[in-house]
Amino acid sequence: MMNTAAADGPWAPLRDRIFRALWFAQLGSNVGSWMQTVGAQWLLVEHSSSTALVAAVQTASLLPVMLLSLPAGVMADVLDRRRLLLFVQLVMAGTAGALAWLTAVGLTTPAVLLVLTFLLGCGQAVSGPAWQAIQPELVPREQIPAAATLGSLTVNLARAVGPAIAGVLVAATGPSAVFAINAVSFLGVVAAVAVWHRRPQEAARPERALAALHAGTRYVRNAPSVRRILVRAALFVIPGSALWALLPSVASSRLGLGAGGYGVLLGALGVGAVVGALTLSQLRARMSANLLLAGSAVVFGLGTLLLGTVKNTPTVTVVMVLTGLAWLVSLSTLNSALQLTLPAWVRARALAAYLLVFMGGQALGSLAWGALAGPWGTGVVLVVAAAVLSGAGLSVRWLPLRELTGKLDRTPSAPWPTPNLVFEPEPEGGPVVVVKRYRVARADQTAFLAAMDLVGLSRRRTGASRWNVYRDGADSDVFVEVFETPSWAEHLAQHSDRLTGADTEFAQRANDLSAGEPTVEHLLPPEALVEEL
Repeated sequence: MMNTAAADGPWAPLRDRIFRALWFAQLGSNVGSWMQTVGAQWLLVEHSSSTALVAAVQTASLLPVMLLSLPAGVMADVLDRRRLLLFVQLVMAGTAGALAWLTAVGLTTPAVLLVLTFLLGCGQAVSGPAWQAIQPELVPREQIPAAATLGSLTVNLARAVGPAIAGVLVAATGPSAVFAINAVSFLGVVAAVAVWHRRPQEAARPERALAALHAGTRYVRNAPSVRRILVRAALFVIPGSALWALLPSVASSRLGLGAGGYGVLLGALGVGAVVGALTLSQLRARMSANLLLAGSAVVFGLGTLLLGTVKNTPTVTVVMVLTGLAWLVSLSTLNSALQLTLPAWVRARALAAYLLVFMGGQALGSLAWGALAGPWGTGVVLVVAAAVLSGAGLSVRWLPLRELTGKLDRTPSAPWPTPNLVFEPEPEGGPVVVVKRYRVARADQTAFLAAMDLVGLSRRRTGASRWNVYRDGADSDVFVEVFETPSWAEHLAQHSDRLTGADTEFAQRANDLSAGEPTVEHLLPPEALVEEL
């Protein structure tokens, strides 16, 4: 009999055959991507002394997240995630193959490299939300933190292996070989996804793309726990991106290393992340998520400071191990908190917002730090970034993750009864105004209004574009909740597809404080009835 610790340990998700296959495929793809990053950056280091141009490789690969992340989240929630992943990975394989060929025949100029890197970044941006959103489909809820850590581990284990391999290959044969390996790695993902037979999903009312985008952004705006996670991500990643953007320049100009030495530094960061993945469950048992976020920001800041001030390669290599550990702890803590906070119906869209902040912050940060390194020098810029990281760690005192983050019941809830109407509105007809009346005893009114604050957030998250609660001027014991949804379909989704256990609990808490069953009215535009007649 398997004990609980083993069942919920850091490797537990890998016992699932499909999760294991997809994990190894993603690991292979990430190895290829890191090999390409090393090849691309070193190609520019050899052809240009501009730190801004070298840093632009990071920007070109991450900037597409800012342009495509939210639409990609909509696609991952509305379309079949399996087919979406298959299509995007095939396109990325073709793009990486084209880059390998152009480099082999000597046609890859800096402009060509940045354009094709940008296109590969577009593929990563489109597939990212779908990859993130399938984790809860593959593992039980109690294994989501471990799955999130393993997901981060693929990136960082790849960083330990990919750069070292790339450094050897670039030195021996040039960048075209690593670009070709990256192309093949995408085909490995295609093979793994192709054999995954996704469980049948519960039928839901199809959402139109624009309405789905609005629903996703409305959810994030009205989810305080999600917003705080996004703030914490931005505070860490923007100053943290300085290290990633300037590491190749430091390796080349300050430490006098070649491609192989640069690969060793990246590998040290990856080794640290692997150590972090192996020890994170023990760290979680001893420290709160907020303490982990504060500590990892300070440690990453120290690593950034030493990278900018120390010229001894062995010392820098050891420091990069600790820095990589801090990077993984921060990423895994934020990602698992978000995964546990999100309901299924909007998971990919909200994860897309997270990727937009995290990877978009890296893109803009890399561009800014690279531009500042020209006039200021890499050492000064890294010291400034380290100071900002330390401030980000201290800010946890005033901007911590919220107390209920990851603790609310987000499992799908039993649907509310379908509204009883004398005519059937058009699905896209609207807006729809819902009026709900409560009679509340004087002694319960303070508790009732507190309960309605949570109800209001729930209504807005699940579809309401407007919400408020009023007191009846003719009867001070009667409270009237009024909210508006953009369409009848959106309101029906509130009744069924979008409800979670927490939403039901919030509504029931308010209902229980009402003397008698609350009454509900649904108000629709007059033309809906005219068309029916």
